[in-house]
Amino acid sequence: VQLQACGGGLVQAGGSLRLTCAASGFASDYGSVAWFRQAPGKEREGVSCIRSFSSGATYADSVEGRFTMSRDNAKNTMYLQMINLKSEDTAVYYCVRAQAYWGQGTQVTVSS
Repeated sequence: VQLQACGGGLVQAGGSLRLTCAASGFASDYGSVAWFRQAPGKEREGVSCIRSFSSGATYADSVEGRFTMSRDNAKNTMYLQMINLKSEDTAVYYCVRAQAYWGQGTQVTVSS
């Protein structure tokens, strides 16, 4: 089983990025999907989660209204659309499947 995250990069404050996480080795509707992030010197933080095939996404208060998470079961892929990025969004972002399988992380850096 593998999760491959990409789409991170360097962006100015107010800018946008779209993270993608492609899964392999999982059934397309298997388990919850989530994004976590970890900034230097800080604890890992849950950003967003879709618990099941039919449920909507939930978000951390810090990203509500700016981030949108989605999953495409046909492609076995999950996304995190991030707009109006802030310097405090700078972190390594991880995709997680079924609360157990973690991708390798992709760096997001927001310059102020």
